[in-house]
This record gives sequence, structure tokens and C-alpha cells, in this order.
Amino acid sequence: MTLRVTNTLTGETEPFEPRDPDSVLLYYCGLTTSDPPHLGHARGWVHVDVMCRWLEWLGYDVHHVENFTDVNEKIVARVGEDGDSEADVARHYVRQVIEDMRSLNLDRAEVYPRVSEHIPEIIGLVERLVEGGHAYEADGSVYFDVTSFEEYGKLSNQSVDEIEAQGEDAESEKRHPADFALWKADGVAPEDIEEHRHPEAASAEEACQTAQTWDSPWGEGRPGWHIECSAMSMTHLDETIDIHVGGQDLVFPHHENEVAQSEAATGQRFADYWLHVRLLETKGEKMSSSLGNFFTVSAAVDEFGPDVLRTFLLSTAYTSRATYSEETIAEAEERWDRLRRGYERAVEACDDVDAYAKVEDGAFRDAVDAAREDFEAAMNDDFNTREATTALLDLTSAVNTHVDGTEEYDYRALREAVETFEEFGGGILGLSFGDAGGEGDVTLAGDIVELVLDVREREREAGNYERADELRDELEALGVEVQDTDDGPSYRL
Repeated sequence: MTLRVTNTLTGETEPFEPRDPDSVLLYYCGLTTSDPPHLGHARGWVHVDVMCRWLEWLGYDVHHVENFTDVNEKIVARVGEDGDSEADVARHYVRQVIEDMRSLNLDRAEVYPRVSEHIPEIIGLVERLVEGGHAYEADGSVYFDVTSFEEYGKLSNQSVDEIEAQGEDAESEKRHPADFALWKADGVAPEDIEEHRHPEAASAEEACQTAQTWDSPWGEGRPGWHIECSAMSMTHLDETIDIHVGGQDLVFPHHENEVAQSEAATGQRFADYWLHVRLLETKGEKMSSSLGNFFTVSAAVDEFGPDVLRTFLLSTAYTSRATYSEETIAEAEERWDRLRRGYERAVEACDDVDAYAKVEDGAFRDAVDAAREDFEAAMNDDFNTREATTALLDLTSAVNTHVDGTEEYDYRALREAVETFEEFGGGILGLSFGDAGGEGDVTLAGDIVELVLDVREREREAGNYERADELRDELEALGVEVQDTDDGPSYRL
């Protein structure tokens, strides 16, 4: 069965055909590193992770790039609270994002580019647009001329005349209200961050003095938000990619502007397939840092564990509405418990003395085959993780029926069931089937590391720095990377 995906660009569910039959170029719009990642962010992460795993299972060489936006007014607004400068705040939250990604058992992207390290590429892309007549300079800023790109609005299905002004830029600088900034003159003004600033942060005036700026042909300034992803995608993938993924809230203006500026610069289609993950809601509103109704990834992992969270986040397809509540989490806990116990029963029976080579249970074998077929069909149907999970739950029921209904087990069918849990549930959905020791060992290792770090801190407080360094070196020799931060030591296994 051919993989089919829902393409926002066409509004259709269509066969997926990458430009290179052997590889896939996939870009995912990552986080602005100004707040702790929450479950809404994790919904996108986990679905993209499963997309990449399935594409690899289909035989593609997947090149997955996911950015960190580390230059943004919201980051400046956290100065004094989470760091002494925009760069410090960004580093603080980049570290948190990486830790949270690892805690959710995400496969690593090929690369995680940051805006601050791609300024030359961003300036070069802006220059191409200016030279091509698609952008213009005004008082040190550069704006994209939306009227120069005839297809502007094709992703969000709007016309230029329907689009209102973008951003807070002075209208006198812009030729058309919908024109958007590619390069912003000077730094960040206090009024740009006041609405995002927390009471614990530095004053707006002090914070803005730490905002990063760079030299450009138009003077000192900072990149606009939209140009950043185009530059990073082109740098690490190509001028045309196969799949661009992002949250549903990014269709307009971010992705619409990416399409316009990229295609205006290159004369080629920017992305063939645009996939958008619907937002996670709670109590009828989207989960959002700005609304303050979020549950951080780190707190959720601590409370529920990665398997329950992945089960919860994959219980709805990425194109479907998802809701976080006590009830939906409880359902996920119950589903994961059923899956885990089904897998454990299959393993136990497969390794039992009463599992025989010549015993054949036709109904059980058919059920195992059906579970595999249903899982594959679900994943090829626009990465439908809900139906894929249902296929594994059906496999659990088949295992229980077989084990409860006979005293002599069908070894071959049980082995196939175990491998299906591990290959599809573990390898594709990212659950901990087949992990040696499972989550408990990881938790225990973390507890031990925390204990050693507590001892190390006491040694440092007592002035025994040499012993503290020895403890750090001993941990690193065991594969534990220790980092000392203003908030205390952190580590990564």
C-alpha cells in the first residue's frame, strides 16, 4: 500500500512521492526557545518522530532537520529571569528542549540548526530577494513585497487583498500592509517585549540592551522571523524539500511567508508536501505558553513516564483534534498498561516450556497477521497513529485469547507477536517494548546520578574541588555528561 499524506498546499490527501525515490528531505519548524517546552510542543515532536521512523521503515533515507529559534523578542523578555542576555536565555531553553526530547525517547534529528549561527545565510537570502525585485529596503529594514509574488496566499488559501497588516512595523515604511520584515533595523525596543515580560525579569530597557544584532548591507539589525527557516532549510537540505511539517497555527503567516520568500528567491517550489499537526487543547483552549495553561514536558514525564505520554500523544492522528485532560491521560495509562501486559504475556509464553514447534493455532496466526497488516495500513493512511495503536491493542487481545485458551502454545505465532510489538510498537511508535530492564532501570540510573551529584555539590561547598572534579570525571567515564549551570548541575545519560 502506498503512503498517502494530507497536503495543506493542495487540500487533498495524496500519494507521497519524494523527488528522490531513495531519500526524503524533511524540515520541522522547531521551538522559539523562550519558555519551558510543554505537551503541545511534545505532540508535534512525537508525531514527527513517528513520521520519520515510518519513512525509514519504508526504506527511505530520511534527512530530518529541526531548528531552534534562538533570536526572538520573546527571548529578550526573559532576560534577568532565565539568563543575563538574550543569548544566555536561549541557551538555557535549548538545553531544556534537548533534555525533554531525550526524555520522550525521540530519535535525534540529523541536525538542529540555530538562527544565531546562520546569519550569513539569512543575509545572503535577503540579498537575493532584493536583487530579484521581491524585497526593498526602508530605513535600514528590509521588507518582502507580497505583490511581487503572484501566488502569495496559496498555502493558507487567501488573497493579498484579504490579508491585513503583518507585524507592528510602521505603515509608512511598507508599500503594502501585508508586506513582512526580512531584516529589522537596529535592535529590540522596550515596547516590543513589554507584553511578554514576566515580573521577575529585568526591566524592558535593560533586557533590550542585551538583544543580539549583526552587521548587514542595510546596517545593524536582526533577521525577521520567517526568513530564518527558509535559510536554515536551504542550508541543510536543499532549495526544494519533500516534506515541511509544523503546527497548525503556523500555516499563516509563518509558512505562507516561507513559501513566498523561498520560491521568489529560487524560482522553484519550496516544499512539495506541507503537513500540519493540529494543536493540543485543554479546557477548550489551545495549550500555550502565552495563555499559561500548559503542562511542561519535564513535569509530565516525571508524573506519567514517557510511555504513557507517547501513548497519549499518539492516541489521535496528527490531523485530528487532541485534548489533554485527566480523562484522556487516564485512558492512555490504561492503553499502555494493556499493551505492556500483552507484550509481557507474549514473551513469557514464547519462552515457556509449553511453547511447541508443531502446535498451530490458525486463528491466533491469522490475528497476528491481521495486526501487522492493519498497522501498516494505518501508518500508510497519513500516519494514522490512532489506528496503528488499535492494531497493537487487537494483537494484545489475540495474545490473551491464545494464552488463556490452551495449555500448549504456538511458539511461531507467539514469536511473531513479540516481534510485532517490538518492531512496530517499539521501533515505530517509540514505546519501550523489548528494552532491557525498561523504564525502571532508566529511572534508577537517574536516581543514582542525582545522588552522586548531591555528594559532589557538598564536596564543592566544603571547598574539596579536586574531589568534586573526580566525581564529575568518574560520571563522564560512565557516559553521564555533567554540565554546571547557574541553576545548578544538570546531566545527560
